[in-house]
Amino acid sequence: MTVTLADVAARARVSPATVSRVLNGNYPVAASTRERVLRAVDDLDYVLNGPASSLAAATSDLVGILVNDIADPFFGIMAGAAQSEIGGPGDGSGRAGGEKLAVVCNTGGSPARELTYLTLLQRQRAAAVVLTGGALEDPVHQAAMSAKLAKLADAGTRIVFCGRPPLPGNDAVAASLAFDNRGGGRRLTEHLISLGHRRIGYVAGPRERTTTRHRLEGHREAMRAAGLYGDGSGADKHPDMERLTVHGPYDRRSGYEATLELLRREPGVTAIVAANDTVALGAGAAIRDQGLRIPQDVSVAGFDDLPFSVDAVPALTTVRLPLFEAGARAGRLAMGKETPPPGGIATIAAELMVRGSTAPPRVG
Repeated sequence: MTVTLADVAARARVSPATVSRVLNGNYPVAASTRERVLRAVDDLDYVLNGPASSLAAATSDLVGILVNDIADPFFGIMAGAAQSEIGGPGDGSGRAGGEKLAVVCNTGGSPARELTYLTLLQRQRAAAVVLTGGALEDPVHQAAMSAKLAKLADAGTRIVFCGRPPLPGNDAVAASLAFDNRGGGRRLTEHLISLGHRRIGYVAGPRERTTTRHRLEGHREAMRAAGLYGDGSGADKHPDMERLTVHGPYDRRSGYEATLELLRREPGVTAIVAANDTVALGAGAAIRDQGLRIPQDVSVAGFDDLPFSVDAVPALTTVRLPLFEAGARAGRLAMGKETPPPGGIATIAAELMVRGSTAPPRVG
């Protein structure tokens, strides 16, 4: 049943006119009253009709692109590519055709802010929403996301995941483009093992993120297969598994501090695998600050193949994700320019890029 302005007013114990004033922001309202009204709006999930209120079921020309951190090239590349498809080619005429207005929403990795942006986009009757990057593995948040995405889809909003696995038990998402993070992580570690590395440290991302778990699982699959976590009996509980893993944010500082910790725990480590390329930069700085050389003393590998990776010294061995291609495809799917993949789910392959930052471990 559609929630009305009168429903919000009754819930907040104010007049409909007061609700309108709070939502329009064009008249002073006491802070306590404003808070009651906004709480009622959230509780009832009220959607404010825009100028086209007579077309309540219609969507607008707005498309939201949600990112964790627009300053991170991983998200910036995908968002920029999606926006190029959503906004159209642009012929310089200034005329609008079938294009949409793409708005990038920076969540800062906050689950609450992610839900808030989805609510705001729902109120604006967004034509589509593109959610990029890994998801939070929290049952409460996942349930809230499922409910919110279902309401968006019911209102006609097309929902696309880019670089994000499908949401369990949710059929509101038109398409999920998921990177093969697990396979990429496995191939990267297999490469190091093939070079002769046996003591390999891993700098992981935040524990609660799907991207973190999948990349780490791929790494550990390769380590177990090579017998580097014991003899295979109770391998999942082998103490080296956690001792050679340090979690932290996906940033340079985390890579630096985690690598120092790994070198302290295991002075004999000969390779460091980083959760992404930015973390790998921090890892490399920590290794050099300890008077060690890359790759002669310690090899370093990253993930994503961000633009700076090839210009690092030495160039960074990493796993290439086709970020621009995935973002552009997500944009086309959001615009209805491309048919969704079978079952609505596509796994995007990851490619190993071997460069100068990895080499066989030094003998002696």
